[in-house]
Amino acid sequence: MKSIRKFYHALAPTTSSETFNYYISILRRCAIDGDLCEVRGAHLDMKLSGFPYLSLGNKLVDAYLKCGAVDDARKVFDEMPHPHVVSWNAMISYYIRSRRSQEAVNLYHKMVFHGVVADEYTFSCVLKAFADLGYVEEGRRVHGRLVMNGLGSGNMFVGSALVDMYVKFGKLNEARVVFDQSDEKDVVLVTALIVGYVQNGEDCRAVQLFCDMVNGGVHANEFTFASVLIACGNLTELRSGMTIHGLIFKTGFECRNASQTSLLSMYSKCGLVDESLTVFSGISNRNTVTWTAMISCLVYHHREELALSVFCDMLRDSVMLNAFTLSTALRGCSTLALFEQGKSIHGYAIKIGLDRDSYVSVGLIDTYAKCGRAGMARMVFDDLPAIDLVSINSMIYGYAQNSEGSKAVELFNMMIQSGLEPNHVTFTGVLSACSNAGLLEEGRRFFSSITNDHGLVPSIDHYACMVDLLGRAGKLGEAEELITKIKSPDKVLWRTLLSSCKMHGEIEMAKLAAARVLELDPGDEGTYVLLSNIYASLGKWNEVINIKCAMREMKLKKDPAMSWTEVNRETHTFMAGDRSHPKAEEIYEELERLIERTKELGYVPNTRFVLQEMDELQKEKSLYYHSEKLAIAFGVLSSSNKSNTTISIFKNLRVCGDCHTWIKLVSQVIKKEIIARDAKRFHHFKDGLCSCQDYW
Repeated sequence: MKSIRKFYHALAPTTSSETFNYYISILRRCAIDGDLCEVRGAHLDMKLSGFPYLSLGNKLVDAYLKCGAVDDARKVFDEMPHPHVVSWNAMISYYIRSRRSQEAVNLYHKMVFHGVVADEYTFSCVLKAFADLGYVEEGRRVHGRLVMNGLGSGNMFVGSALVDMYVKFGKLNEARVVFDQSDEKDVVLVTALIVGYVQNGEDCRAVQLFCDMVNGGVHANEFTFASVLIACGNLTELRSGMTIHGLIFKTGFECRNASQTSLLSMYSKCGLVDESLTVFSGISNRNTVTWTAMISCLVYHHREELALSVFCDMLRDSVMLNAFTLSTALRGCSTLALFEQGKSIHGYAIKIGLDRDSYVSVGLIDTYAKCGRAGMARMVFDDLPAIDLVSINSMIYGYAQNSEGSKAVELFNMMIQSGLEPNHVTFTGVLSACSNAGLLEEGRRFFSSITNDHGLVPSIDHYACMVDLLGRAGKLGEAEELITKIKSPDKVLWRTLLSSCKMHGEIEMAKLAAARVLELDPGDEGTYVLLSNIYASLGKWNEVINIKCAMREMKLKKDPAMSWTEVNRETHTFMAGDRSHPKAEEIYEELERLIERTKELGYVPNTRFVLQEMDELQKEKSLYYHSEKLAIAFGVLSSSNKSNTTISIFKNLRVCGDCHTWIKLVSQVIKKEIIARDAKRFHHFKDGLCSCQDYW
């Protein structure tokens, strides 16, 4: 294809006027086409031919900028003896659009120094640069100069820029003064202030301003709708949000992504997940933000399976994922403990170069830890380019969940040596780790250091960890004394003490702790269950009957124990004595085989863990078919042809003592690691041993 210059050269300019017009035509066409090579070629032609190219300096600057060559444009601009104000504005504006705000400010100062009179466009641009850089005092000085020059808030463009600047400085009162002094309040000006109110937590004022805007006859655009819907969501103002939804539909903005995404989020924050899904399904051109908002909504409202299904749909639609999308999907995986899906997301993050992003990394650490893979979580942690408090807290908590207290303590000490200051979350994690691992003295030291070394006030969570640590260690009196030091202890503290009483068979203190819980929450079914179990373990069946009668009268129900395992990305759930599984016959056959093999290694059913009144033979039989045993039998059956497969199961309640002993022996029989997560922590069974060292 012939170049533009060759085409115009055929016109054969003969006079200086024709040559001038010839180059103007070339530059105009190059600017439209964005052809940088042709602009540079024309520029070189001018130089070689001796044409006074600076007479076309403004056109050259414009052409270079429209081709994205800001540095070429600046060279020409600096050669010009008297650039027109349009060229000054073009350069300043391009610097700002290119996120080179400091260069824009420097050029503005040079403009003032040379005595060039700035216009409203100059000021609207440079005010944005001040806002980007946080130059509060410079912004105020320019505002004063504007007022003196008669270009204050009365000008529509300048007024919007001033409001936007003060909003970004967090100076909402000054932004409102500018707004009120504006002669003409258009949609840009109003939207700038609404955005400011929302970003600074002034949601009520944002909604009120929107109402004033509508009543004043100003027509909202999609960004106005998007911002005010965020305010409605933050306020859980469903009625206002629904009214705005109707207005969006009426004004024809129902297909715009910005307003639809905010509408989706508004319904989510108001708890209407199905309405969010309806809005989402009606969006034809979904972008990354829209998809991520929907996934986040579902995860927040504990619909993780659907959230991950939507995430898979997003992948199938080849939509670009960002760090927030991945971290949100990982949150769903961690809640459901979906190890394989978490690994897949990790692989995708590596593929698109986001595996070392801080949000994604923390999500991976949390997911791997909650799937019982603390080692893999640590690999992600060690690969971080820089560690921060959030990543360290996640790793410490991961160790706590996996009964690796010593590693949590070691990481905490490393953090202190690196100069990072722990916060309340850090101490909750390390105290929980000490509690799960029985590190009594370390726990006491950390608890005292909260105030003595770090000047923090211990929270209820910290006290709960200490009560649990002391109670498990048999220091029930000390645990009770610690609770009484708190001005208003909550039910969690007393119930934690009650759990320890159950562990040590301390009935009198258990009754006291239970009474304290029920004073605070008479309908707390967990307390009735714990107290009933204590009586049952001591053979006090009349008391058990009384408690169960009281629960029936209050219509309280005990959560049934259930266990589940994931095989080929499908979750299989079991309850005690459950025969509803399609492979029930094979599962029970496998279970019988495992029981026989473990008996050969010394397994004897421990009937004291049967909390029902029945004869010894019945007790033994009931122990054989606990939900965790069924889940493990199915896991063994499903992995019989796989040599290195780790079997993972999950239980909604605490693993019973008899099952704990049995699973240790099963790991020895099948020569595979078994990971079991109960209501509090992970147990890693391998070669006949458990990571908790029988302390749980």
